[in-house]
Amino acid sequence: MLRISRLAKSKLVDKLYSDICQKDNEAIRRTALARAITLVETKHPSKQKNAEELLDLLLKREKPEKRPFRIGLTGPPGAGKSTFIESFGQYLTNEKNLKVAVLAIDPSSSRTGGSLLGDKTRMELLSRNPNAYIRPSPSSGTLGGVAQTTFESCLLCEAAGYDVILVETVGVGQSEFKVADMVDLFCLIIPPAGGDELQGIKRGIIEVVDLVLVNKSDGDLVPAARRIQMEYLSALKYMPSNYPNGVWKPIVGRVSSKEGNGMAESWGLINKFFDKLNDHKLIDEKRRKQRINWMWHHVQERLLASTRSKDFVKNLEFKVENDLITPSRAANSILDKL
Repeated sequence: MLRISRLAKSKLVDKLYSDICQKDNEAIRRTALARAITLVETKHPSKQKNAEELLDLLLKREKPEKRPFRIGLTGPPGAGKSTFIESFGQYLTNEKNLKVAVLAIDPSSSRTGGSLLGDKTRMELLSRNPNAYIRPSPSSGTLGGVAQTTFESCLLCEAAGYDVILVETVGVGQSEFKVADMVDLFCLIIPPAGGDELQGIKRGIIEVVDLVLVNKSDGDLVPAARRIQMEYLSALKYMPSNYPNGVWKPIVGRVSSKEGNGMAESWGLINKFFDKLNDHKLIDEKRRKQRINWMWHHVQERLLASTRSKDFVKNLEFKVENDLITPSRAANSILDKL
């Protein structure tokens, strides 16, 4: 019985692999991609093994000649991230004949763990586009604005033949830039506003961005958008480059997602970024470092999850809760035990 079960699992992985990599039937490939991402996101131990087997197979496949672009998008609530993604995605699929995958991360409830996952509703036109694939996923309490398995989902989308992968974070804040550790280009989208409305955007975000886009640059908001653009250009002049020898310094552009203006210019800036970094082989170097960072990210997540379930930890939690020992002493006790 055990052998049959293992054989069935192996057939499942082989089937998903062949369906994701085949090029003849788009419907089969999209279905397989959805199933594979669900498999990667699962917490079930045996299914996690299947997911690892599938990813191992995909890593061994022949790499495409042209590397897909991974682009991370973040910004404060109300900046119009989803509207931008829909307008930009429509431009890439219709004007550039590219295939676009959108991995949209929704915040999870700290009480129930549930998420609204409403991105397909907000991107109505793009969700119906045959050359686009939208996958909303819950953050499941993971800090950094992304889901724990987003990195692996990027690999699956690349294997499925998508040219551009857009990763939308839950929203900007002190820790909402872990996405920078899984994408090639990190883009900050901001509204044409200042002062208190942009207090959520901290220096930490500005230090890791490659591109800033001032959205909603249309109608009466054009003067405000220009002013914010100039302010950010001035601020970014004093930021050190994230790349050797100052190969790339962040650029600030303006777009109107509502009217579709600035999409071609944004795509031009993105291509310029990739050309410069590829000339110096920095994209490969960046991805190598990201793989190491995500290895340790998984170690932290799984170590924390496994530690919390231990009996001696529950006893320490009781002592901390009742003011019998300090949190720092309890933490030292846990580390000593491990």
